[in-house]
Amino acid sequence: MSEYPKFNLPDAEKLVVEQTDKELALRPDPNFRYAYFRTIAKGGKSLIQSCKDLHLNRTICYKTLLPEFANDEIEQKRLLREARVSAMLQHPNIVPTYELGRNKQGQYYFTMKLVHGYTMREVLNYRERYDLTQLINIIIQVAYALEYAHSVGVIHRDIKPENILIGPYGEILLLDWGLAKVWTGKVQVSDKDLDAETENASIENPNQRVDEDQTMTGYQQLQGTLLYMSPEQIERDPAIDYRSDLFSLGVILYEALTGRTPVEGEVIEEIIESILNDEIPKPTDIVTNIPRMLEDATLSCLQKKPSERVQSAAELLRMLQQNWSLV
Repeated sequence: MSEYPKFNLPDAEKLVVEQTDKELALRPDPNFRYAYFRTIAKGGKSLIQSCKDLHLNRTICYKTLLPEFANDEIEQKRLLREARVSAMLQHPNIVPTYELGRNKQGQYYFTMKLVHGYTMREVLNYRERYDLTQLINIIIQVAYALEYAHSVGVIHRDIKPENILIGPYGEILLLDWGLAKVWTGKVQVSDKDLDAETENASIENPNQRVDEDQTMTGYQQLQGTLLYMSPEQIERDPAIDYRSDLFSLGVILYEALTGRTPVEGEVIEEIIESILNDEIPKPTDIVTNIPRMLEDATLSCLQKKPSERVQSAAELLRMLQQNWSLV
């Protein structure tokens, strides 16, 4: 059975007393707190870097907007929302946020725990190396994060394998809360313009093929997100609720069981039509030796009508934590 990746720290990164006992400057300048920046990834509109926090002598993750979007009010709001939502969601399966501020140029940034590891996408690309118990455990941990987030009124809205990180010590983390919708009771408190811009960007250009360029977000990324969207998210239902996240997690569960997503296609319009209307093949129609209880849980998540779907992350957890290996 394959294990999650392990990392051996080089001597330069091990803790030494000279670092732990170093005096802090009498008047530390916040503009020079972070140094030794290295790019980790570039998103469609954001930049993620690692850097050294000189006050605490640790390497962290630093996220800001790309220069061409740094003064975009919508993107600024999205970055602020992501930072504050992830900071307020204090849970073992959500990356801790350390600080939110402005850099020397006056642009927003926030810092997070830096976690090395693999995404769920990389795991699924080599799923034959992992047994089913390991894959289901990852999904269970994500469901725990969603159970907590939903309990405090937050919908993630971008559940996909690329946003799930498996760390070197078995930690499972749900990433990227930039598209989160925040509610309190029945009152929507998320910014309407921000949500409208987000949803319009998600499914624009429905006739575009996968080999064409899509300059706003990158077409391949767009398609990947679309494959995990619930029907109500595609239809921009204003009453969208937590069950949309459960549909998306059900797509990942389906992919873990079968090696493919429930819907496949070459054109966005075809994918949308299939998600909205086509009957989903049973996982056992693709792979024969799937435990019945896992198939039932998957199909329950993937019901097109939210009222017919699994109704909460807690309910899904109960289904996944049964002794399905004997059935």
